[in-house]
Amino acid sequence: MPPETRAQAQPVDLLIVNGTVITVDGQRRVIEGGAVAVQAERIVAVGSTEELAARYVARKTIDATRKAVLPGLIDCHAHAGHGLLKTMGAGDSDAWSAACEQIYTVGSDETFWYAEAKLAALERLRCGTTTGVCLFGGGDSIMRVDDPKYAARHCDAIAETGTRSFLAVGPSHAPAPRTYADWATGQRVDRPVSWEQMYETCEEVIRTRHGTADGRVNICVTLPVYHPDQAPQQVQYANVFRSQAAQYSALARKYDLAFTQDGHRTGSLKLAHEELGLLSERAFMSHSIDLTDEDIAACAETGTRIVHNPSAIMSIRGRCPVPELLDAGVTVALGSDGIAPDRSYDMFRHMFQCMHYHRRHFRDAGVLPHGKVLEMVTIDAARTLGLEHEIGSLEAGKRADIILIDLFKPHLMPLNMPVYRVTCFANGADVCTTIVDGRVLMEDGKVLTVDESQVMELAQVATDQMIERTGLQHLLASPETLWRASHY
Repeated sequence: MPPETRAQAQPVDLLIVNGTVITVDGQRRVIEGGAVAVQAERIVAVGSTEELAARYVARKTIDATRKAVLPGLIDCHAHAGHGLLKTMGAGDSDAWSAACEQIYTVGSDETFWYAEAKLAALERLRCGTTTGVCLFGGGDSIMRVDDPKYAARHCDAIAETGTRSFLAVGPSHAPAPRTYADWATGQRVDRPVSWEQMYETCEEVIRTRHGTADGRVNICVTLPVYHPDQAPQQVQYANVFRSQAAQYSALARKYDLAFTQDGHRTGSLKLAHEELGLLSERAFMSHSIDLTDEDIAACAETGTRIVHNPSAIMSIRGRCPVPELLDAGVTVALGSDGIAPDRSYDMFRHMFQCMHYHRRHFRDAGVLPHGKVLEMVTIDAARTLGLEHEIGSLEAGKRADIILIDLFKPHLMPLNMPVYRVTCFANGADVCTTIVDGRVLMEDGKVLTVDESQVMELAQVATDQMIERTGLQHLLASPETLWRASHY
């Protein structure tokens, strides 16, 4: 740059140049030889390298030659805790769910939740997922909501790693009181926890943690799904579900929070709308398999978003009607459903699974175009979380959540048709640089915010301690039918 031009250039913190910029902006521009300029936590310009190099002088420049530059990916449904329970039960999903209940209520301590959150955030960061949603527990709506200290440690881990997160808190499923155990003294101390205590814990987590870490750590509200047709045992708790729907909806409104639920299926969305009043533009509902026309109409009417988890066990038991929802005008995002018992935080894997899942159903290779599926983990996912004006695309004024994918690899060659390369052939290991709020968290494959070895060592220690406390060592054994059999 000539001296006279440099003197006129505007200073910026970061300039990414020479990349294939897949903007996912309103025009869905793909800019070869593209550039992105960042000042503080915001994108200030997106365009050609020639144009931006003439306009800006950067404190730091990243050369994205032979790399794709994308908005950070967004995972709209997962579970805190699952990262230390991978493959337990060896294919027995009922045993795994029972283990979740035991671990999350009486087998976990503060270190468990901190270590798991840090491991999960590290995996997401490495795979280019800059924003994720985690329900604070799971297995079957078992939440760690007896004391706010556990959620606090989860949030600490996210803040330290540098990613963006939504932690969903709400009550465990009926009945209550429910027994939780505290290990603060090194010995197990049990106590019954009532509905009122769970609510108080949730509100304390919201009050103290929502919007922290410069706005990167946020809280949303969740409830177990009420569906007596699928779960007849819920009938005896109908009044509890109705009371909680009113109570937690009011809590979400009080703090202006999003609302989510895990596990909708045939008829439950219609019921949630007409009887419980839970559907709205601030609601995003996961799984949502085998929906009725009335379910889809209720989502379209209220602006409720749907999160599809194509790699989840529930998507084996039924199908989320994604093309039908899209055709009805419903926003659909993708979720990993967490990293247990048998999947990962690699959203590239879930994009690929999504396309082939629905194409197989319709026997039609033209279902779900590649760009649409990429939207489902970027701009549509941002819309699902109510953040479409902040993240989800590379546009001036938005937060600088950006990832770089190394395209100069055998499985991604030749260097053409970049949207297809990203959705068909890339995987999480191809992400080389991850940026959140303009801060470089990983560059050229090296994580800069945490010591990876320490994170993994702590996760192993926390897992070993949890296994010892719960006596679940038998769930780590492989069954005889692992080999030479067609079924577990």
